[in-house]
Amino acid sequence: MPYGLTKIMIMMKEKLILAINPGSTSTKFALYEGKDKLMEKTLRHSTEEFEGFTTMTDQLPFRYRVIMNALREEQADLKEIAAVVGRGGLVNPIESGIYEVNDLMKKHLSEGVNGEHASNLGALLADMVVKELPGAKAYIVDPVVVDELEPIARLSGHPLISRRSIFHALNQKAVARVYASSIGREYEDLNLIVAHMGGGISVGAHRRGRVIDVNNALNGDGPYSPERSGGLPAWQLSELCFSGKYKPSEMKSMLAGKGGIVAYLGTNSFQDASKRATEGDTHAALVVEGCSYQTAKEIGAMSAVLEGKIDCIILTGGLAYDSAHMERVTRMVKHIAPVYVYPGEDELKALAFNGYLAITGHIIVKEYRG
Repeated sequence: MPYGLTKIMIMMKEKLILAINPGSTSTKFALYEGKDKLMEKTLRHSTEEFEGFTTMTDQLPFRYRVIMNALREEQADLKEIAAVVGRGGLVNPIESGIYEVNDLMKKHLSEGVNGEHASNLGALLADMVVKELPGAKAYIVDPVVVDELEPIARLSGHPLISRRSIFHALNQKAVARVYASSIGREYEDLNLIVAHMGGGISVGAHRRGRVIDVNNALNGDGPYSPERSGGLPAWQLSELCFSGKYKPSEMKSMLAGKGGIVAYLGTNSFQDASKRATEGDTHAALVVEGCSYQTAKEIGAMSAVLEGKIDCIILTGGLAYDSAHMERVTRMVKHIAPVYVYPGEDELKALAFNGYLAITGHIIVKEYRG
């Protein structure tokens, strides 16, 4: 049966679990024993450190070395590690859950069959670490390509284009379970709308444990965010594509990486943009309010998907620390359902939690079949 995050973390004892979350400019990892976090590290990487690396997989030896060095510096008892859980990357679309790393998964991630992304390194690093730990298992959990969409949600409006499920599955599922546990319910019994707001923004309709509709937060869909343009007017976008002014790579970066707030204001920091707004910059105020507006509008769309039968709306991610942003979004959607705010994204804890479920048999470990 499903378990709430808080309940399970209290039960955890003895065996250690290493969680690894690689980012584009950082490597985050944590070691857990029971409910206690023994250590957590965020290693920042400079541009100079990545010089000479052409692909993400080229970074593997470097990332592995810094993780292992840090663990040894902390005098971590590596032989007690039972599971290493990496952030899931751009594998082929799969259902939510925990998957043991296998050769096919490593092949797809190493070759970048669905694109290059730092999260691709999660499974590969976990696999490298367990080779040094007899008996330990390597897993990934709820990668960004978790796909539970209903068939109708895949329709885009043209048969040559299907809507894809790419979103912050790990954090959305984790905070949904935390909320369910807090009210003594199971996640699988609730209807929720979860908005993860970070460098990208994804808003998911969770119907009884499945995300049946969600915007593609990576490739340009839904609200604009600090680094994503979101859903742009298609006709004007096509005119830009064929204007001859931009290369295909420039157009893609316009959608993801150099779009949204950074395109409007020259900064990808929502905190800086919000500060400028409070200091009287009217353009900055309009842009940050526009992000709140589009996020709330997307939540309203997902309320229609769930036919108005919603237990609560959850706001999470780094942008949830901004109280003015939360007030604007809440004001626009509170008529739909109660709103709860879970700032940040405790993804390392979520990875460790799922690793515990796997090694204790409380959850079925799935096989990646591609």
